[in-house]
Amino acid sequence: MTHSTETTTHPQPHLTHTVLNQSAPRIDINEFDMNTVLVEAIRRHDAGWAEDELREIGAHVGSAQFQHDAHVANTITPVLHTHDRWGNRIDEVEYHPSYHRIIEASVAHGSHTRCWADPQPGSHVARAAGFMLFGQIEPGHACPVSMTHAVIPSLELQPDVAAQWVPKALSRNYSPDLSADKQSAIFGMSMTEKQGGSDVRANTTVAKPVGRGGPGADYLLTGHKWFCSAPMSDAFLVLAQAEGPGGEGLSCFLLPRVLPDGTRNVFRIQRLKDKLGNKSNASSEIELDGTVAVMVGEPGRGVRTIIEMVAQTRLDCVLGSAAGMRQSVAEAVWHARHRAAFGATLADQPAMTAVLADLALESEAATVTAIRLARAHDEDASDQEKAFRRLATAVAKYWICKRGPHHSYEALECLGGNGYTEAFPLAMRYREQPVMAVWEGSGNVIALDVLRAMTREPESVAAFDAEISKALGANRTLDLHLERLRDRLGELARMDASSAQRHARGVVESMALALEASLLVRFSPEPVSDAFIAARLGENRAFEYGALAGDADLDAILARH
Repeated sequence: MTHSTETTTHPQPHLTHTVLNQSAPRIDINEFDMNTVLVEAIRRHDAGWAEDELREIGAHVGSAQFQHDAHVANTITPVLHTHDRWGNRIDEVEYHPSYHRIIEASVAHGSHTRCWADPQPGSHVARAAGFMLFGQIEPGHACPVSMTHAVIPSLELQPDVAAQWVPKALSRNYSPDLSADKQSAIFGMSMTEKQGGSDVRANTTVAKPVGRGGPGADYLLTGHKWFCSAPMSDAFLVLAQAEGPGGEGLSCFLLPRVLPDGTRNVFRIQRLKDKLGNKSNASSEIELDGTVAVMVGEPGRGVRTIIEMVAQTRLDCVLGSAAGMRQSVAEAVWHARHRAAFGATLADQPAMTAVLADLALESEAATVTAIRLARAHDEDASDQEKAFRRLATAVAKYWICKRGPHHSYEALECLGGNGYTEAFPLAMRYREQPVMAVWEGSGNVIALDVLRAMTREPESVAAFDAEISKALGANRTLDLHLERLRDRLGELARMDASSAQRHARGVVESMALALEASLLVRFSPEPVSDAFIAARLGENRAFEYGALAGDADLDAILARH
């Protein structure tokens, strides 16, 4: 038998899995240094002293590990365990360790209460910037962080309660364990009930005094709460109808999860809400049955007590929406600068450049406004600043939070099919943005609150007008808008209550745009303010992103992002 010495040549396989023309991973970057608008804002508003720590935060949240934790925390979502294996009621929510790593880092950097622990000019600005950096990448944990920040002013209305709980809230240590001897605390709040929603005066939860009753005294609460976010928090502020000799009425209470003797308070978690977004953060329905709580503030003045907390969380809604816009713009611009089509990178295609620039304008306006509001909340705020923030916070909460969802959608579209997948962060962001508009008062509630402030606190209107008037004379289109706004405010003041409510949304929108535009004129480069004013207030105002005026300097706008 003979053997051939010839070899057979086989064709090489086609290379079908080479990845080409995809953007590089947007990881291991410094989110603070890359955010020119935020860097400028903290320096402008007296928080330059916090720059080193903000840079540390920027590096941390921009790391591959933190971004991975954010993805996992929103994928492996909280699980409710109502009973242990033996049938004992435990009412615990189990989170993935990634969530605990995220909130631990956020608390360690003081994004919850640093402004109260170290009050000085710019303290609220520094805290706001840190909060925004963490929330830009993982927004769910920002809910308990925000509530812990916001609870301080309400607690301080009751000094004996504050002495026990404020030091725990100020701690930069985080522990997920529920125990009586913890030296740190995370706070939640729960106001709404099934039948009332925003109408908290319709609440039916009853509070019966133990002994004498009154401020600082123990009560036993029985009832339900339709929304209780972050139910594994150490304590909550809740509203209930207090019983007492004076008739009492709707009052505010601090409800601990663990009692001083180490036993669990009655806090029955009925179910977790299956939410559109905010997946990493558990929200729940709870039942109270003889649950121990202590009254905070005056009997029958529960709304007035807890409104101090609400005012702070409304500002955090603005900060959260602005942070979300920053994430949307950053991801869209990054993708467009790394992907090519039709012979050029997407970012250099005129149609895409216009969309990106318009998204950037919205983001810059939101960030500039958010940080300006944060500065107005510092302890050195004058009476005029306090009056300004009362009205401006509600105005900004209404408008900026409403702009968030469509902004995230448009940014998602810039990534094409990638943007629509859960592997990229903009799908999460698209689901996340609406919660900021709903939480702490949806559109109508906020618009009505603006009317209330204008009627009851006319000094807030004067302070708001003084703020926007600082930009007079810089842009003719803005000047005309401010003139029309003053006319509309005068007409609104002369309307009956029903007519005023029908016009409220339009007036609040005009106020918000006036505030954003005036701040951009004062604090941002001229190409930014001119393009924003032309797009939002000009004769050719468009309803979709990307329809900017032909003379807009798109390159100058995008250079800041």
